[in-house]
Amino acid sequence: MLQNQPEKEEMDANMILKSTKVSEVIQNKRRLVEVPYTASVADTLNALLANNILAVPVAAPPGQWIGAGGSMILESDKLTGSVRKQYIGMVSMLDILLHVAECGPGTDIEANLMSVPVSAIIGRSLEGLSLWSINPDTRVMDVMEPFSKGIHRALVPLESHMDHVGLELKESSPGYRMLTQMDIAQFFKLHSNELQSITTSSVGQLGAVNKGAFAVPAGMQVRNVVKWMRNASLNAVAIVDGSPDAEKGPMLMIFLIVCQGSNMLSPWGVLLYGHPRAREEDWWVLFQPLI
Repeated sequence: MLQNQPEKEEMDANMILKSTKVSEVIQNKRRLVEVPYTASVADTLNALLANNILAVPVAAPPGQWIGAGGSMILESDKLTGSVRKQYIGMVSMLDILLHVAECGPGTDIEANLMSVPVSAIIGRSLEGLSLWSINPDTRVMDVMEPFSKGIHRALVPLESHMDHVGLELKESSPGYRMLTQMDIAQFFKLHSNELQSITTSSVGQLGAVNKGAFAVPAGMQVRNVVKWMRNASLNAVAIVDGSPDAEKGPMLMIFLIVCQGSNMLSPWGVLLYGHPRAREEDWWVLFQPLI
């Protein structure tokens, strides 16, 4: 029985997603950029900017730290197998912004960034509470699920050697590369012909439309925005014009992560009616649970 074109395209897409390993996706990526646990927050920020990246793993001497989320990701010598370092966490630009936002009034920000070690800000954001590694033989299809649920990046060992230490899984390798959501997106672009059943579909057809949206007014202080992003487990927000309409009187501000259709258990959502000059300190109610 002859297949129609849509069925063939779907089979081609499934085949390439199930046959391609993440080791193939990262094979041409540059050497892993990392910072030592003793580096200052300022040094880490400079490393991010210099390499045009959004996050770096933090390395420390082995056996002295518990990795983020209880992880044990080690780098070993290729010849002797002896452990040289342990990755204890991942620090992103959001972690740095949250650290700055939490500095008290009158803090010398520049001096603070130069004196605080990067190890002190691991886990400021929700994603930073864990450090993920992915086996290099994992298929692209399998890595798409965790990446669709809030994981933006993971370490991939060049050579995977796993052992159990008590209840913990120990990952050891002579080197690592970083796999990110952007790498997967670029993989889709590179193989757009084979993945036509996906790449030619609309965002709506793929079910990728986020029916809940969170927005902040353009005049809100960055300090408060990043704090509330963390509290609501958000990595991005829309920015809207918060200016009042003179003809309509006091501004109606609506901030909510809405529930749509049959999904009536969205845990966050609030309507806030207020004057445009309402104090930002009073807006904490935006994050009170509905259930």
